[in-house]
Amino acid sequence: MLFHLLYPLHTTYTFLNVFKYISFRTIYAALTALVISFLLTPWFIKKVRSLDIGQQIREDGPTSHLKKHGTPTMGGTLILFSLTLSALLWGDLTNPYLWVVILSTLGFGAIGFIDDHKKLVKRNSVGLKARYKMGGQILIAFLIGYFLYRHSHFSTSISIPFLKGVQPDLGVFYILFVILVVVGTSNAVNLTDGLDGLAIGPMMIASSAYLLFSYFAGHIKIADYLQIPYIAGSGELSVFCGALLGASMGFLWYNTYPAEIFMGDVGSLSLGGALGTIAVITKQEFLLCIVGGVFVVEALSVIFQVCSFKLRKKRVLLMAPIHHHFELKGWDEPKVTVRFWIISIILALIAISTLKLR
Repeated sequence: MLFHLLYPLHTTYTFLNVFKYISFRTIYAALTALVISFLLTPWFIKKVRSLDIGQQIREDGPTSHLKKHGTPTMGGTLILFSLTLSALLWGDLTNPYLWVVILSTLGFGAIGFIDDHKKLVKRNSVGLKARYKMGGQILIAFLIGYFLYRHSHFSTSISIPFLKGVQPDLGVFYILFVILVVVGTSNAVNLTDGLDGLAIGPMMIASSAYLLFSYFAGHIKIADYLQIPYIAGSGELSVFCGALLGASMGFLWYNTYPAEIFMGDVGSLSLGGALGTIAVITKQEFLLCIVGGVFVVEALSVIFQVCSFKLRKKRVLLMAPIHHHFELKGWDEPKVTVRFWIISIILALIAISTLKLR
C-alpha cells in the first residue's frame, strides 16, 4: 500500500525512491510487524484471559505441562494480524505471488482457528476431526497448486539441489506435489508446537532463510550466478518473509519460557502453510527439508512411533513428538527448546551454503 502511495511521488521527492527497493521494504515490513505484535500482545493476553480462552493440555503428556492448563492461547491470531497488515503496507499489491502466500496463510489460519475454537468449547485437546482438518488443508493446497499450474509465467518443473541440470517437469502432477509440500509443512510445524517457544524459533530461522531464497530467485542476475531457477516477481516474497520474521519476534517475547501465551493451531498451521507455499513458489522445496529439519524430524518421530506401535506393539521413543522424548529423558524444557533452535540455525546455514553447490 505504501509502495503504491509513495513511490509514484519519487519524481518530486527523490528520497521516496527507496520504496522501489525490496531490501528497504523488507526491513521495514519486519520492523512494522515486530512493533505491532510486540505492542498488541499484552492487550491480547488480557482480552483472552477475560474471555477464559485457555489452553487445554493433553492428559497423557509430561506431568510438568499440567501447570500450563489455562494459559491464554490462539496468539497466532495476532501473529496473522501483524504479518498480514505489515505485508499489505509494504508489499507490491499487484504481485500475484504475494497474494497467493497471504491467502494461503489466512486459509490455513482459518482451519486452525476452527480447531482451536472447538477445543475451547469442548474443553479438551481434541478439536476439529482429522478428516475435516486434513480435508480443508488439502483443498487450500490444491487451489494453490492449481493456480500455479495455470499461471502462464510459472513453470511446473522442480529444482533438485546439487543437480543443476536435473529439473523434471511434473506437468499436472505438480499440483499433487504442491499439496504434499504445503500440507506436510503445515502439519510438521503444528506437531513441533509443543513447548514454549519451540516452534516459533525455528520458524523465525526458516523465514530468514527463505527471505534470502525469495530475493535470490527474484533477481535475474543473482539467480543466474547461483544457477537457481529465476522466478520473476518472487523477490516480493522477501517482504512477506520479513513481516513473518518480525511478527514472530514480537510474539516470541511473550511465548518464551515460561510462556504467557500460546500460538495455538491458528498460528502453527498458518505459519507452516505460509512456509510451504513460499518454498513452492521459490522452487526451493527440497531445501525446506534442510532448513526445516527440526519440523521434519518432529513429524517423522510421530510417524515412526505410530507405525512401530501398530506393527510391533513397541514404542521407538518414550513419547512422540520427539521433544517430549527428551523431556522424559530428563532435559528441562528450556534446554530442549534452545538446543532445537541451535540445530535449526546450523541447518539453515547448511541450506544457504548449498546454493553454490550446484
